[in-house]
Amino acid sequence: MKKIIKTLLISVVVFGMNSCTEEKILDLSPVNNISENDAFSTPSLIESSMNGVYNAAAIGQYTSTSPNGGRGYVWGAAFVEQGDNRGEDVVNTASFYQLTYTTTYDPTTANNVYYWVDGYRLINRCNLMIEGVTAAVAKGTITAAVGNNYIGQAKFLRAITHFELLNYFARPYNFSAGATHLGIPYREVGVNTQAEIDSEAAKPRNTVAECYTKILDDLTFAENNITTTGIAKASKNAAIAFKTRVYLHKRDWANVIVEGNKLTSSYTLTASPNTPFASNLSNTESIFSIQHSSTSNPGVNAALASMYKGRTLVCISPIIWRDPSWLVDDKRREEGVMISTVSGVKYTNKYKDVTNFTDAAPVIRYAEVVLNMAEAKARLSTPDLAGALTLLNSVRNRSLASPSTQAYTSSTLSTQVDMVNAILKERRIEFLCEGRRWSDIQRLQNDDIAPINGIPAKIANGTPAASLFTLGTPYTGTLGQSAIPSSDFRVLWPIPQIELVANPTLAAQQNPGW
Repeated sequence: MKKIIKTLLISVVVFGMNSCTEEKILDLSPVNNISENDAFSTPSLIESSMNGVYNAAAIGQYTSTSPNGGRGYVWGAAFVEQGDNRGEDVVNTASFYQLTYTTTYDPTTANNVYYWVDGYRLINRCNLMIEGVTAAVAKGTITAAVGNNYIGQAKFLRAITHFELLNYFARPYNFSAGATHLGIPYREVGVNTQAEIDSEAAKPRNTVAECYTKILDDLTFAENNITTTGIAKASKNAAIAFKTRVYLHKRDWANVIVEGNKLTSSYTLTASPNTPFASNLSNTESIFSIQHSSTSNPGVNAALASMYKGRTLVCISPIIWRDPSWLVDDKRREEGVMISTVSGVKYTNKYKDVTNFTDAAPVIRYAEVVLNMAEAKARLSTPDLAGALTLLNSVRNRSLASPSTQAYTSSTLSTQVDMVNAILKERRIEFLCEGRRWSDIQRLQNDDIAPINGIPAKIANGTPAASLFTLGTPYTGTLGQSAIPSSDFRVLWPIPQIELVANPTLAAQQNPGW
């Protein structure tokens, strides 16, 4: 039986694509440890192989080699937890994500290392899927249309995973002219021979511009070839939606709007802000979410309901809870529906199943597409403030007790600066505890309208006092975790040490300061 990895030589090609010395082709579920030839020999096995890729996206492997032994890296829960804890709108109450929250990690810290490791492990499985399906089409096992559907799904997952890693290990697109600064290695080869191991191990980092080009190319292929539908699978519309996110980071405002307009007839915002979470795989707003079940989930150490509610490891920060833009009677404050209060401390109730951990991890929903378009309209060289206002209010108004009197108006948001800042504040409220905060912090470094300098100051790690959640005035209390300026090396995660040991090329390209 053909083996991908012979020895533990290199981290991307070993850890990022494999969890042990003897792992075979895709480490799939329900089809595990089978030969490459068998994995793509029948239509049903090809489908099982694709399901295995989704399983890797949902669960990851972390340091464990046991089935479902991961912690939701990269798309199961970890992206939510990491994205929240790098920002100021949650408080890490325990030690679980303290290193991320306090920015005290190093090149050997497990949470950072395995974000990279499981990210590239998933990417390799996508690449193996692409190559295996391509061969199956050539043999006549499946048709070209069926094959391109699978390849499109794999390229979608490959693209969004590279993009996620890029936001942690590289500076934002506008950091240099033409985005010529270092990004991450964009891997498009499925490793299953020693020659491929050797070749991939020596690859340097692509530039950020090169990464964006490849990400958008993969997403465009996915858009043009995926026929699968539904929230829990990559779809044509998921690729389009994600392109609005990528173009927003690229600051290509016109294309954010072009892509977003493609979805206006396919999705609607739910009447209640709670519906995408109460019915997370059956609603008109969710575009792509990672499905979990009682038998396939990240477990107590990573499932969203466990971390945010059951174990109360991450609470809402008084910084955003007391922000005047978040009105007191906003439906997103409703106790027992979207909020859970424990001893006076506020936690999200978006993730509800603390028994079986079946809550889907929300990757992208239509509310984000709408706000992406709103921001793009507001940022055009000739701003479309009226269009931006309509889109902003469409998201916000559904949560207001009295939209007729509480909605934003052209007089309250009369300038480009006011509009952009209102949209950004709405993103913080609407996507609270969905992992979106770091992505916005990262892209807004050196922004021309609403700049963020590094990582904002936040409340110290630990459970805040209940008194700090009293509404009526903005939070002006102690911020025990100091801001980290954008010039500080800790704003970027270090490339893992196991990678540097194996790859001298990347060792010479470590992020400065590490």
